[in-house]
Amino acid sequence: MQGKGLINFFVILISIACLYSLSFTFVTHKVERDAVAYAKGDPAKERAYLDSMATVNVYSLGFAKYTYQYCKERELSLGLDLKGGMNVTMEISLKELINNLADNPKDENFKKALDNAEARSKDSQKDFVSLFGEEFKKLSPNTKLASFFASKDNAANNITANSSDADILAFLEKESGSAIDRSFNILRTRIDKFGVTSPNIQRQQGTNRILIELPGVSDEERVRKLLQGSAKLEFWETYDNTEIFPLLENINHTLASTLKVEENKVAAATNDTTAKDSVSGGRLASLGAGNKAITDSSAKDSSSLAMQQARNQNPLFAVMSPNVGQNAQGQQALGNGPVIGYVLQKDTALVNSYFNSPAVKAIIPANVKLLWSVKPVSKETKMFQLFAIKPTGLEGNPVLTGNVIADAKADVDARTNNPQVEMTMNSEGAREWRKISAAASSANPKKAIAIVLDNTVYSAPTVQDEIPNGISSITGNFTFEDTQDLANVLKAGRLPAPAKIVEEAIVGPTLGQAAIDAGINSSVIGLVVVLIFMIFYYNRAGLVANIAVIFNVFFIMGILASLGAVLTLPGIAGIVLTMGTAVDANVLIYERIREEFALGKGVRQAISDGYKHAMPSILDSQITTFLVGVILYIFGTGPILGFATTLLIGILTSLFTAIFITRIIFEWMLQKDMKITVSYPWSDHTMKNANFGFVKNRKKFYAFSIAITIISLISIFTKGFSLGVDFSGGRTYTIKYEKAVNLEEVREHLDGTFGVTSEVKTFGGDNQLRVTTPYLIDQTDDAADKQVLDKLNEGLAKVQNNAYQIVSSQKVGPTIANDIKVSATYSVIFSIIVIALYILIRFRKWQYSVAAAISLAHDAIVLLGIFSIFDGILPFSLDLDQHFIAAILTVVAYSINDSVVVFDRIREYLKLHRAKNEPLSHVVNTAINRTLSRTIITSLTVIFVLAVLFIFGGEVIRGFSFAILVGIIFGTYSSIFLAAPIFADLQGEEKAPAKELSAAEKTSFKTAKA
Repeated sequence: MQGKGLINFFVILISIACLYSLSFTFVTHKVERDAVAYAKGDPAKERAYLDSMATVNVYSLGFAKYTYQYCKERELSLGLDLKGGMNVTMEISLKELINNLADNPKDENFKKALDNAEARSKDSQKDFVSLFGEEFKKLSPNTKLASFFASKDNAANNITANSSDADILAFLEKESGSAIDRSFNILRTRIDKFGVTSPNIQRQQGTNRILIELPGVSDEERVRKLLQGSAKLEFWETYDNTEIFPLLENINHTLASTLKVEENKVAAATNDTTAKDSVSGGRLASLGAGNKAITDSSAKDSSSLAMQQARNQNPLFAVMSPNVGQNAQGQQALGNGPVIGYVLQKDTALVNSYFNSPAVKAIIPANVKLLWSVKPVSKETKMFQLFAIKPTGLEGNPVLTGNVIADAKADVDARTNNPQVEMTMNSEGAREWRKISAAASSANPKKAIAIVLDNTVYSAPTVQDEIPNGISSITGNFTFEDTQDLANVLKAGRLPAPAKIVEEAIVGPTLGQAAIDAGINSSVIGLVVVLIFMIFYYNRAGLVANIAVIFNVFFIMGILASLGAVLTLPGIAGIVLTMGTAVDANVLIYERIREEFALGKGVRQAISDGYKHAMPSILDSQITTFLVGVILYIFGTGPILGFATTLLIGILTSLFTAIFITRIIFEWMLQKDMKITVSYPWSDHTMKNANFGFVKNRKKFYAFSIAITIISLISIFTKGFSLGVDFSGGRTYTIKYEKAVNLEEVREHLDGTFGVTSEVKTFGGDNQLRVTTPYLIDQTDDAADKQVLDKLNEGLAKVQNNAYQIVSSQKVGPTIANDIKVSATYSVIFSIIVIALYILIRFRKWQYSVAAAISLAHDAIVLLGIFSIFDGILPFSLDLDQHFIAAILTVVAYSINDSVVVFDRIREYLKLHRAKNEPLSHVVNTAINRTLSRTIITSLTVIFVLAVLFIFGGEVIRGFSFAILVGIIFGTYSSIFLAAPIFADLQGEEKAPAKELSAAEKTSFKTAKA
């Protein structure tokens, strides 16, 4: 084998890299086991133990030492369905939206109407806009709403001074709904880019709230900041420190004369908590900062006696260090730039209270804005910078807004190697930015432009030269994670109205521990069954294949861990599929090797030729499956994206292990003169001389397939489906029991009572649950609400000797938004089209493409039909949910894999058999029979795993495993009985002219006959 040394090197290198990535998971699991042993069942003690270990070095690797927190961030996490995660309720501020649409009027009755509506919305069932209309009518019965909303910005919506109050309220209803929808999509985009696999995001129907569940999230603070940032990006001109310092002196003198009687009140305001809140505003506060160094000596302790005495005479400068430096003569002088001072984090609230006092507000000009830096200058000093911003024009606007940003991405500064965000502006923004940068760079001294996001300064670089192309960077005290989040927020877009977190909790897994254990155990059992079968059928070669499969699973898990992926149920489906494809590649190779042995070749030559002849089939089948994965990765979100990621990684690792690792092992065995066998005497001739009349009897199979397809379509369009909570939404209840409760027991009681599958998970503690049921979701009246509540109480009461109370309830929209459903449908259709095009290019006959497309469509329709027909008949749930999407995509990928292998053998035989003037039907039938052994064996290996998963995997994932199991069976059926015969019919029975065969073709012809 050529390049054996290089391949050995890559195997060792990848193995070390995967082991390194997975080692963090091993370490964190050990620490968490120690925490459980220490706590002895006390959750509080367990959390305290883990908190204490956060900064402790728990892992040493050479000279490197890693803390528990570092390891935790790099472990292979389980998804929400397997482990749980973070639950957040976001509220879109319609009050601020309406205020903005009215251009922030000064009218007191308008403001009071908004306040009253906000207060009533907490208890009322009416929407916010209706409440606002009622409150405004009470306060200003003779004032028309149009007087506030008839503006140039709203003219596009036909809002004029003559619009009635009803027209205005309808406009506000429309804008509110649009704002919530846009916020929903923007938040989902941010979450997807954040890297969370299979997030759940739902609209709470009839409200301005959005429910979000994020699996495997460990950095909760980062999530809060990411979600709450409105992404209001602005570019502002700045003042130089020398221009503002006289104003600061004036403020200092004013404070000294006016704040003496309020000394105690002011001192009470200085505390760390309010300081932190006032600086960050709760928004993306940890993403960046300026980069000016500050010495430790400037970090004065504001609580010291000296500072207390100085505050009497210099209140401002006692807590704020002015921006001073040294001039050319080495003397102290005011520093240049937009930074006017430095303030300790704990004193920022005090400084804010100074600036907001009436006496100081009166002397600060309207064209001066003072904004904080988003991060302290350094972690050690905890000192924030204060910037002087210069509004432009009569309205005090920034020189440019974030609307001109076309793209943003995390990058690295080539000079300093520091993380930064690179922004690309659209054509309009590029023109304006060129003018602004030209003016700033030509000033003397050169001016800085402040980059402000959500009213905090991220950086304020001094513009050195004109920027002509609209491409610039945001630099600062960033980590790479900071730049990823900032680019994510800028690219996802600005929230149309501020969003705040009103509720958050840690939720338990969708699947109970018993179901998780059953799923994992059954998957392991299924894998063991496959490994045993491979040895049982292929003798020593089966053992080699098993080593490759184990390496394949190891590589998949290692790469997922290195990418920071979250393992979910759809991801496991991808691993199951790649196990099948890994075995499939080995089966193709071994079947070819057996054919070479039948020709009397020696072991070394038979192995070499077997790999060579199997390669086209392996590549074609894997490339088509890979194309499905690429399309799903591009178009998919949530669970589809997680499935696609696992599938793509698995295909690459399967090819590597099946082609290279097995070959390395065979080469080693040859060097050691070990006996290599690819069968037992009993299995050597299995299906070797099969000659079933697949093409001859094709019309019978066509009739069967047409009949089952028609039945499926009738059921789909008449009976329809039972939709899971993911697709239909439902009513959600939070239930608190007196004592800890068994999740599986509650789910079993509720499913039996409702008659539909409900989602049950722990919520905040093991005695508190969140239940979401789709029961009567299509009925929204009070009678339906009461009926659902009665059923809920009936099911909950079945838990013996454990009193409970229903803490809260709400109606939620579907987890998967409509556009995700549409994208999933289109991605499946597009996958079929792209595969058909690939087959057309690869096989150079349109008949192959059409046959493959018909076969795939048949499989998808039949699977959907079975779920429709047998829903309510089979003794387990057949709901359509996000896991079903992953299942049907698994079937599509697997089915085309099977069909392509048969097509590849047909293409090979067309060159050989047709030269002997044989009918096409005979050629196609021979090709199907010669690949029959491979097709059945490959299908059996996957079916073994799925059958065990279906039987022993637990009730929760039974419908999911049933979908893949049935789909694989029908996918195998269609590749044998439909795809190839359809190709024969489309091609026609014309005969090729006889010709003399080449020596290689004669050899292959003998092989086929054998």
